[in-house]
Amino acid sequence: MNIEIFTQSAIKLSGDINIYFDPFKIEKSYNDADYIFITHDHYDHYDEEAIKKVIKANTEVIVPKVLEEDVKKITSNYLVVEPNKEYKLDNLKFTTIPAYNISKSFHPKEKGYIGYNLEYKNILYYIMGDTDVTEESKNVKCDFCFVPIGGYYTMDYKEAATYINNLKPAKVIPIHYGSIVGDITLGEKFKELINKDIEVLVYLKEELK
Repeated sequence: MNIEIFTQSAIKLSGDINIYFDPFKIEKSYNDADYIFITHDHYDHYDEEAIKKVIKANTEVIVPKVLEEDVKKITSNYLVVEPNKEYKLDNLKFTTIPAYNISKSFHPKEKGYIGYNLEYKNILYYIMGDTDVTEESKNVKCDFCFVPIGGYYTMDYKEAATYINNLKPAKVIPIHYGSIVGDITLGEKFKELINKDIEVLVYLKEELK
């Protein structure tokens, strides 16, 4: 699938279907989403205006329990999910991985925030959400990992690099930096720390002058 990163943790996977994760600050009106996955209720992950720019009549919106009342205001076509569960939607399979902080209070485990390990055409895409390195995240098997590296609210780029080198996905995409938190140069700093057998795809970076 083609990968596009907008701002922060806003991801689009496109091919036979179009899948968005945490659309945020979407400038154009695409209205082409087959599925929209939301990890948690913070404004830079659940952005109603951005959702309205990608949603269409039959889009399925997947949200954690904490967003059940909010998503009802946008669509009746939604699925509420819980951590540590397996789900199937059409040709999509996904597992919900808890996303939370270990020593910070921004993302408490009891909130039920979620990362998604999505399987499509035998490829696993792990979108971690806002999280530190947790015991649950250490056991995830994936081909692509979308990892937050900005620090403060999540793991920082050094913690993320250590985590990825241990996880050993085929490819890793750093996210959650260069906007609200984390300098835009962190993507390249993260890349320098990753083992050579793991491909690093840096989408969020400084534009050439």
